[in-house]
Amino acid sequence: MAADKQNEAKVAAFDENKENSPDGGLGLEILQIIKDSQQQHGLRHGDYQRYRYLLLVLMEAERAWSYAMQLKQEANTEPRKRFHLLARLRKAAKHGERLEKLCESPCVDAKTKLEAQAYTAYLTGMVEFELQEWKPAMEAFNKCKTIYEKLASAFTEELAVLYHQRVEEISPNIRYCAYNIGDQNAINDLMQMRLTGGGGGMMAEKLEALITQTRAKQAATMSEVEWRGRTVPVKIDKARIFLLGLADNEAAIAQAANEETKEHLYETLLAECRDTIQAVREELKTEAKQRERGSDADSGKVSNLQFLHSYLTYIKLCTVVKRNESMAHTLQAKLKEPQTDENKRGPRPQDLIRLYDIILQSLAELSTLQGLEEDCTFQKEVALKTLVYKAYRCFFIAQSYVLVKKWSEALVLYERVLKYAKEVQSKAKSLNNSLKDLPDVQELIAEVNAEKYSLQAAAILAEVPSQQQVKDNTLLCDRLETFRLDPALVGKQPNLVQFPPDFQPIPCKPLFFDLALNHVAFPPLDDKVEQKGKGGLTGYIKGIFGFGS
Repeated sequence: MAADKQNEAKVAAFDENKENSPDGGLGLEILQIIKDSQQQHGLRHGDYQRYRYLLLVLMEAERAWSYAMQLKQEANTEPRKRFHLLARLRKAAKHGERLEKLCESPCVDAKTKLEAQAYTAYLTGMVEFELQEWKPAMEAFNKCKTIYEKLASAFTEELAVLYHQRVEEISPNIRYCAYNIGDQNAINDLMQMRLTGGGGGMMAEKLEALITQTRAKQAATMSEVEWRGRTVPVKIDKARIFLLGLADNEAAIAQAANEETKEHLYETLLAECRDTIQAVREELKTEAKQRERGSDADSGKVSNLQFLHSYLTYIKLCTVVKRNESMAHTLQAKLKEPQTDENKRGPRPQDLIRLYDIILQSLAELSTLQGLEEDCTFQKEVALKTLVYKAYRCFFIAQSYVLVKKWSEALVLYERVLKYAKEVQSKAKSLNNSLKDLPDVQELIAEVNAEKYSLQAAAILAEVPSQQQVKDNTLLCDRLETFRLDPALVGKQPNLVQFPPDFQPIPCKPLFFDLALNHVAFPPLDDKVEQKGKGGLTGYIKGIFGFGS
């Protein structure tokens, strides 16, 4: 009865997709359905249990596969579930084979047939991979890869992206199989995939185990390590393996393709470091018991094992500082971006304060490491780093006060940031290359100065009485000596000046009067008048022609 219902559902699905087929045949977007379903039903957050629901033969295969992935997660703490895991994977592969046989029908188009073959090959490869049957697993994965590559070159760009993603997912599995078959060059490819964020899912644990195994073979040649001018023998295998891969881990973090990959690599490095420190602590307990039994003359001196413990602790604390600094840098960039979605909570200065608190706590632990109490250079470097991160922590505390409009507190904190930054610059002169791996305090000083001006302007605006914000009809040119918030000034009709201006009386063209003439005393002209009288006509004629002069 149940089988009949399933067959009726399959036929209904075939009829529904028949119209979408490009050549009139029956079509089913297998990979598109898988990816959409996984993203919508839990796999975005690794919740395989939520993904287990019933939907046709394809969904039956996906249900079995997702159950197997859930069991794989639980098998880390409960090894007996591995048997159930293999059973579910085999069931998923059988459902895939049923899907492939159904797609052999002449009413199914060629594209769907190829997708069904690729999907079946993928599930078969997963089964063989878990059984450590490397050669058949590699053949199945290669078949899947070949089909998807051909489909990617034949269809639209949107579908090609999905095909290429699946090819990238199975490529680490192929290289891992090749390595186990005997291809020693495959380890380099796997390491490169790890740097670019590949090798996720089932491959992640196997890849980490393979890297650890490779380092263990190389660790036999490592016998000592030098740090802070002291050479320490390394007799613990776990410590050898960790120190041997330290440079590779740091290079992987530096070359990480994205922040998610970098965060994963940081967590992996810290987990390895904690396990190594725990192994050294166990040896320290044994050493302490031996010292209690015998009378050791050098009991006050830091032993080689204790100094090794200090070195590993130093690596762990420095890694914590770098990880939190990387996270803070990412949050700072997001903090400066404009907020597009008001309903979505963005980063806040408080988030950065917490990160810098962890950094300062780690630096405080660094200054108390055994064997380094008398190392003045080390202590000065730690003190300098502490000042730098105190400055950044203080800056974001000030930013948090700005958000709640506490201008006075924020201004005081900005001044303290400048004090820390200038102290860093003065102390850095005596320590060469101490600031090369630290944030630039000069940029912080410039940012603080800019924030101070903005803060002062905001404080002035906040002190403006509410009644001054009321609009009146006074022209701007008539109240230049008074500050007042007037929204109309930035509107379409600002109240600046009266136009056209009013008529005003002005003086006409001025008239000039010689007022001094009335007060001028002219010389007497009597002698001139008498001569004219005596000369008569003759004198007049002489005066005209100049004879008399």
